[in-house]
Amino acid sequence: MSSKIITYKNKKAAYKFEFLEKYIAGIVLTGTEIKSIKEGKINFSDSYCVFRNNELWVTGIHISEYSFGTVNNHEPKRDRKLLLTARELSKLQKKVTEKGLTIVPVEMVINEKGLAKLEIALAKGKKLHDKREDMKTKDNKREIERSIKS
Repeated sequence: MSSKIITYKNKKAAYKFEFLEKYIAGIVLTGTEIKSIKEGKINFSDSYCVFRNNELWVTGIHISEYSFGTVNNHEPKRDRKLLLTARELSKLQKKVTEKGLTIVPVEMVINEKGLAKLEIALAKGKKLHDKREDMKTKDNKREIERSIKS
């Protein structure tokens, strides 16, 4: 049992989407999946969340097979169930169906207890000019920091 927090970010999501609300959800994983995540073998750049039978599922997260796994190893690209309260689920489902918004995973965190939590965001897609504007502000911040350090 490790006492440090491990974090993995979805950098592509921040570039493609504007986050409106964020939620922390539990995620249902098998033993070999959590071991692979602790080794850093996770990629969720093209993942998204979808509702099935009033449950929220995350699709597109690739967790590589565990190197010491046996025949009982997991499937790398399977859909995984997210755990939220009923109130949060109904609220998200209403917003997604009414306004045409989407739910994307933003960050995976393994806490001190060894539990995996997935930060998801209700998001709206950015237009091309919004993406350019974000890149300009990022470049300007970098230039200001360089000039301050010099």
